[in-house]
Amino acid sequence: MREGSIEVGPQRYRETFGRYFEEFTEGDVYEHRPGRTITDADNVSFTLMTMNTHPAHFDYEFASKTEFKKPLVCSPLTVALMVGMSVSDVSQKAVANLGWQDIKLTHPLFPGDTLYAESKVIEKRESRSRPEQGIVTVETIGKNQHGNVVCTFKRSMLIWKRGFGPMES
Repeated sequence: MREGSIEVGPQRYRETFGRYFEEFTEGDVYEHRPGRTITDADNVSFTLMTMNTHPAHFDYEFASKTEFKKPLVCSPLTVALMVGMSVSDVSQKAVANLGWQDIKLTHPLFPGDTLYAESKVIEKRESRSRPEQGIVTVETIGKNQHGNVVCTFKRSMLIWKRGFGPMES
């Protein structure tokens, strides 16, 4: 049996993801892999699906007249990808996301760039009202393929303790 799986029957294993509340330690950093290369189709689809009508994301002629000279990745797509990349490490066993704070977009991201993310556990505490759960806060940093920080945010989640929650079955 390999780490990251549990035996559910004779010669039968189930892959497991995420961490229970007890498995988080303040100061730990999780590097989320694989990275994700953002295509032009990703950017245009997300931009139009979310009804973001700013032409800097999908109008190449308009974008060529900006200081960047090419389309920018829609910033909510950057945040969404970073959250998604972090799920298997930090929120696979979450009851709920409680909120995001201090979202900062610090460097432009363009179609064709590859996004990488990592999360650092910055706070962990017992829930005052739910004894079977705890609250974990992480700071997530997104970098492009050159190591430039493109986005940072803090996210708080309500996480199941070991022995509780729907993933036990």
